[in-house]
Amino acid sequence: MIIQTGMRTDIPAFYSDWFINRIKEGFVLVRNPYNPIQVTRYSLSPDVVDLISFCTKNPAPMLSKMEHLAPYGQYWFVTITPYGKDFEPNVPDKEKVMADFKRLSDIVGVNSIGWRYDPILIDDNHSVQWHISEFGKMVKELSGYTRTCVISFIDIYKKVEKNFPEAHAVRHDDKITIGKAFIEIAKQYGMTIRPCAEGNELEAYGADCSGCMTVNTYETALDSHLNVPKKGRNQRNGECACLLGTDIGAYDTCGHLCRYCYANTDPDLVRQNMKKHDPKSPFLLGGYTPDDIIHEADQKSWIDKQLRLDI
Repeated sequence: MIIQTGMRTDIPAFYSDWFINRIKEGFVLVRNPYNPIQVTRYSLSPDVVDLISFCTKNPAPMLSKMEHLAPYGQYWFVTITPYGKDFEPNVPDKEKVMADFKRLSDIVGVNSIGWRYDPILIDDNHSVQWHISEFGKMVKELSGYTRTCVISFIDIYKKVEKNFPEAHAVRHDDKITIGKAFIEIAKQYGMTIRPCAEGNELEAYGADCSGCMTVNTYETALDSHLNVPKKGRNQRNGECACLLGTDIGAYDTCGHLCRYCYANTDPDLVRQNMKKHDPKSPFLLGGYTPDDIIHEADQKSWIDKQLRLDI
């Protein structure tokens, strides 16, 4: 099975010690974000966890701990954008993150790491041409260290409306202009553009619109075929082919405090929650409560052990 770590928070950036403690103890407890007394216990044994999927804006804290992840397959999405502290207050400078991206790629291999340039937003200081220019510089720097660049355009969720009221959706024509330019530039450096939940419109120009965290993505990283149960193939309004379940993170805990974030409700709540974190706890936040109802997740390896012949 696949363990997701990055849809609700950035575990490598802020909770790497906790995560390695969970690996050492062999399990993690995860509260249902919509019914907190319901708790799922996931085994982290390599016998049942085929691959761990990470999404981060700062892999640096995990780089000294990679030996603990060696028994597992891995796939890393690292988000690197050219925005400043006005949008991403606590994200390290992009030059530092790109250097760490390359170190990480050297460890896990180019088939186990992808770059995310998202979300793309347009305003007076960040024009269509600005994005195309910045992307060109960054793709040249990351050439040879990944084959994948995922892009998406800002979604104006309720949380985004609250924390970033001046943000607005990107015009359709601007999406096409940026998408076409990115596809052509990426191709020059051996990368494929994968739009995230943006439909199939850019496919005609050379984008791979099959999804980003897909079964094929993980099979390529593992060099193995996966027998994924049907219930594990999450869909989001028909636009997303990614495996989004089994996330061990928690909302309102990401200290990057990016203004466009869909996972944080309020910066003050994030700061309060981060104070509840105990690296030795089986929970990302806090510990056991008397009302907890804990159930064991149904887990097994998805790797197909059957020998296949290419004919």
